[in-house]
Amino acid sequence: MQAIETTLEATLAEAEAAVRAALEAEGFGVLTEVDVAATLADALGVHRRALKILGACNPAVAHRALELEASLALVLPCNVVLEDAGGGRTRVAVADPRALLVAGGGELADADELDELAYDAAVALERAIRRLSPALR
Repeated sequence: MQAIETTLEATLAEAEAAVRAALEAEGFGVLTEVDVAATLADALGVHRRALKILGACNPAVAHRALELEASLALVLPCNVVLEDAGGGRTRVAVADPRALLVAGGGELADADELDELAYDAAVALERAIRRLSPALR
């Protein structure tokens, strides 16, 4: 899957704090949080490296998306994945909205608006990833 990503020289907890601050600076809030590793351990007794999904939402972008096409709720909120990369490093990745919101061949009324929305969302997420402290990279 096409993603906007980076690897930080930080623990998952440190990376999560930095990611939350970077998302907030770009107008995103975190609506949901899933500790995948803990869920798998509880449900299946499976142990894996730490993996957390933050469901991030920029209300202005979400509103535009839903006004354009109600079915875009299927890709809301944006999943931001934090994964222990070993050695005190954390991989941070978010699916690129430009890859998720492909207008070609769809039934949406305005493909140009969809492309613009995907571009705007991707740019905001790219800025959030770039905001992560260079000291953490």
